[in-house]
Amino acid sequence: MDLVGRMRQHGPTIFTEISALAQRYDAVNLGQGFPDTDGPPEMLAAAVRAIESGQNQYPPLGGRPELLAAIAAHQQHWYGLSVDPASELLVTVGATEAIAATILAFCEPGDEVVMFEPYYDSYAAMVDLAGAVRRTAVLRFPDFAVDEAELRAAFSPRTRLVLLNSPHNPTGKVFSRAELDLIARLAIEYDCWVVTDEVYEHLTFGVAHIPLAGLPGMAERTLTISSAGKTFSATGWKVGWVSGPAEAVTAIRTVKQFLTFGAGGPFQLAAATALALPDATFTGLRDQLWAKRDLLVDALGVAGLPVAVPAGTYFVVADAAPLGVRDANAFARELPRRFGVAAIPVQVFHDDPAAAPTLLRFAFCKRDGVLREGAARLTRLGG
Repeated sequence: MDLVGRMRQHGPTIFTEISALAQRYDAVNLGQGFPDTDGPPEMLAAAVRAIESGQNQYPPLGGRPELLAAIAAHQQHWYGLSVDPASELLVTVGATEAIAATILAFCEPGDEVVMFEPYYDSYAAMVDLAGAVRRTAVLRFPDFAVDEAELRAAFSPRTRLVLLNSPHNPTGKVFSRAELDLIARLAIEYDCWVVTDEVYEHLTFGVAHIPLAGLPGMAERTLTISSAGKTFSATGWKVGWVSGPAEAVTAIRTVKQFLTFGAGGPFQLAAATALALPDATFTGLRDQLWAKRDLLVDALGVAGLPVAVPAGTYFVVADAAPLGVRDANAFARELPRRFGVAAIPVQVFHDDPAAAPTLLRFAFCKRDGVLREGAARLTRLGG
């Protein structure tokens, strides 16, 4: 049976391919963005208690009440945002399901979704699955600034959603207040929803994360998505959530119930414990990652690669052009064998690969020993 036409361009993800190459050649895997250490011990202990106490059956469709209350308290504490846990929150199987259920709930075939390139790959796949149309504005190396004219040109009377990721994967960009204000003005002008993927909200380096929902006029048209996986180094638990106006969350819940209904019951309870940890836990996790960022940025500089120093996330983007590279896609497939390091070509996150022909994304969410070994191997690039 043939795959439906709208999904035929989406084969196995680049992460699967590059990780397989890393394993085959015993390369340091700086490609896929998963930490190789565990999160806070209090969170892990809470998961064990939940499993041992029998909390292993279906959680409620909307999410465990304990987690819903913890998310609402988190939004109030960190951002001053008031969220009703009973009607304005929905727990999902990671942020990925939240994005999927939201797009499927809101987009009819032919509706347009404004996105920024480069984008996380699931965004494009879900827009295509819904039969919607991508309209993109390109963020260009090295500053990845928003081009106002290009962004405005992406909007039309058919714009249904804006899909925003800040802090941004793969670039590490944190959108400025001026850029967020521009997006908000356009969303209001075109009367569309904004879906914000904020999974790296606590992993910013020297700049503040600003939730779009807190800007004037945006609470009633913003759907905010986040998860426990990135902040607490528990990506395999797949505990995410979406918050927004009650009627919008109800629409997303209607779709979500036929995707997974609910999952991760004991991990939901553990995520609630993590969200209630002291502020020092959050800043400590951030600071550890900040030091890892600096280690990798320095190593890439020694290797002779220009770097866009990231203001957030797990990732740093470097330009391989000084090495004579003209096709990062091909070069990334050679890196594990030739140099013992794995990275992701940024081309795969673009509609137009020519927008980033020589850029590579490296992940620094690894143990220091792994990063040091990766850094030593990277120095061979300039040799």
